[in-house]
Amino acid sequence: QVQLVESGGGLVQAGGSLRLSCAASGRAFNSYVMGWFRQAPGKERDFVAAISGGGGRTAYADSVKGRFTISRGNAKNTNYLQMNSLKPEDTAVYYCAAGANWGTIRTTEGYDYWGQGTQVTVSS
Repeated sequence: QVQLVESGGGLVQAGGSLRLSCAASGRAFNSYVMGWFRQAPGKERDFVAAISGGGGRTAYADSVKGRFTISRGNAKNTNYLQMNSLKPEDTAVYYCAAGANWGTIRTTEGYDYWGQGTQVTVSS
């Protein structure tokens, strides 16, 4: 059974940092694109960041570029989202996802597997 499990969310003050983790199991994910999306109440699920199977390519939403960093663990079935200089507008549920095609990384339709999400709340 394929599972993606996020962890590391929480409450932080503006300007602070959090590190999200995503552990994937149930199949080999070393060739999969791993991505992060976020969804605030009443809004659509938006792309945040993605990393290629080998870890050599990354992509970010403009709103997080320069503040967030995505990386993969050595075993490639774990990835991380380091979030620095957090702002209140970063408050959302953050979802980890896995997909096969780099060409569709910014769309939810481009991913085959999803985690349950972890809440990130940034206070002002």
